[in-house]
Amino acid sequence: MKITPLDIQQMVFQVKLRGYDREEVNRFLEEIAQTVESLNRDNMTLRDRIVSLEQQVSDLKRTEATLSNTLVSAQSLADDVKRSAQRDAELIVKEAELKASELFRQARAELGNTQRDLSMLQKQRLLMVERMRATLHTFERMLDVEASEAYQDHSAMQEEKMEGESSPTR
Repeated sequence: MKITPLDIQQMVFQVKLRGYDREEVNRFLEEIAQTVESLNRDNMTLRDRIVSLEQQVSDLKRTEATLSNTLVSAQSLADDVKRSAQRDAELIVKEAELKASELFRQARAELGNTQRDLSMLQKQRLLMVERMRATLHTFERMLDVEASEAYQDHSAMQEEKMEGESSPTR
């Protein structure tokens, strides 16, 4: 049974011989009624506060759940970004390896071409040296022939001169 301040104020005790002092009992009942009324107000205030705090707790739990979901989503997104970056990095490395391989192949081909060109130039040099040697040899023979002819002409002139000096026609 719930006792209200009004119940206390309206409480009437039977009067018996040698009982309690009525005024003292009434004052005490009045004090008790005021105290109960005050306690009821405090209780009501505390209940309102409890409801308010429970609402705040509920809001905070929803906020916590939202934050938790957001963190999970952010972590998932970060993991996705990380995996994507890893795939991109692997792709870049593979492309670089392919380019390096292609450059190496081109350099080898260019080296082969350069070596063939060098070999051809060496052959052309040897051929030119041989042609120059043959030309010089030809000129040397021509000089020998020319010198031989000049010597013969000179000898013939000497003989003619000697014959002319010794002949009586002079």
